[in-house]
Amino acid sequence: RGSRMGGQRRSRVWAVAVVAAWAATCALAAQHTNNWAVLVSTSRFWFNYRHAGNVMGLYNIIRKMGIPDSQIILMLADDMACAPRNVFPGQIFTADAHNVNLYPDDVEVDYRGYEVTIENFFRVLTGRHHPDTPRSKKLLSDENSNILVYLSGHGGDEFLKFQDFEELTSADLADAFAQMHEKRRYNEIFFMVDTCQASTLFKQFYSPNILAIGGSRLGESSYSYRNDPELGLTIIDRFTYYTLEFFEKQTRSNTATMADLFHSYTPAKLNSHVEWRTDLFPRPISTVPVTDFFGSCIGVDVTPLPDFFANLSSPSIRDEPLLLGKAALQVEVPQVESKTEHGEGPSVALVGLAFAGFVATSVLLHTLLML
Repeated sequence: RGSRMGGQRRSRVWAVAVVAAWAATCALAAQHTNNWAVLVSTSRFWFNYRHAGNVMGLYNIIRKMGIPDSQIILMLADDMACAPRNVFPGQIFTADAHNVNLYPDDVEVDYRGYEVTIENFFRVLTGRHHPDTPRSKKLLSDENSNILVYLSGHGGDEFLKFQDFEELTSADLADAFAQMHEKRRYNEIFFMVDTCQASTLFKQFYSPNILAIGGSRLGESSYSYRNDPELGLTIIDRFTYYTLEFFEKQTRSNTATMADLFHSYTPAKLNSHVEWRTDLFPRPISTVPVTDFFGSCIGVDVTPLPDFFANLSSPSIRDEPLLLGKAALQVEVPQVESKTEHGEGPSVALVGLAFAGFVATSVLLHTLLML
């Protein structure tokens, strides 16, 4: 009788453990499955060439790190590449050697010229588009999306100029992010801004899961990095230049964290002081890989089920139960290759990840109970 009761108790423990493992895996899977980026140069006129250079430099970095064009919203307020004063037609450079064109033939600019307005920027963030807006102009994110939002332009205390005639305020931007949270349009947001008094632009933020950084603090200017004698103007700002320098050393599999990025900036490099906000962000930045925002999520590779169960009786597996999950399962998440309507794209990834985690955790618990 005692043996039978022990078996029943063991069965109940097993059932509870499996259900708990399934719930935990589903919760984990639902947090982050895809990355998006919104990159905005807000300035017109040839002398603001560096703002377009800032955005195009970051655009090329995140493409290199694996985020596809289909998940990047690129907004350029002026077409510097085709400006009549550009001595390198159809090209944008941020190095005076002119050896890397940042405006490739396959660049996809979603909003250009007078389309770059505060209204359209807010429509992108909140998803409140006109019915005839094409899919390529939409941020089709969901509650599992990490979003990089980068702005470059002229600004001041809690504002950023668009097109040199309208101003985006910190309060309006905070409300737009609040709408995104209410509509479950993001998992986490990384907000990055390169302008004068940049950190004041995220002063009013109050929505959860937002990490923010600015290249200058209240009362400070944002400085350009270098002048190009052939173009006759400055071609990139210091904050963005050192951001690109940091990422030139990174790969998709690199273990660099957001803390590494934040601490790579110094006043000696920037002539200003970087400030950031972490109070709305739930994770320590020392544990957040830069690829959570600047790179892609990678695919799922699940070992076939017959191999799992064929090896359950193996003494080596029973002796080393903690290695089973690592050996049998490589859990990675597929990147959505095209813009999809809310909730369509990540569903397959969630099911695959949840099922894979369930199987691995179940086998691990079964092995432990058999010891």
